[in-house]
Amino acid sequence: MLVLTRKRGERVLIGDDIIITVIDVRGEGVRIGFEAPKGIPIQRHEVVAAVSEANLAAASTGAGDADRLADLLKRTSEKPAAE
Repeated sequence: MLVLTRKRGERVLIGDDIIITVIDVRGEGVRIGFEAPKGIPIQRHEVVAAVSEANLAAASTGAGDADRLADLLKRTSEKPAAE
């Protein structure tokens, strides 16, 4: 990891086409701007982590979920068709 000290308005270049600019410094927070080609996604780590956790939770099944689903499908298929 490269650690730098930058002041407001100073930039960091990544490769030839990514520019990171320090926009403002306020107490413990720093506002930074990113310039990159449209094909390069720029996302906050905590958002990506939260979405990933939510996807894992949605995809996982509990101990009785499969049995409850099978029972529900069985009861639905046993109902007589409407005439």
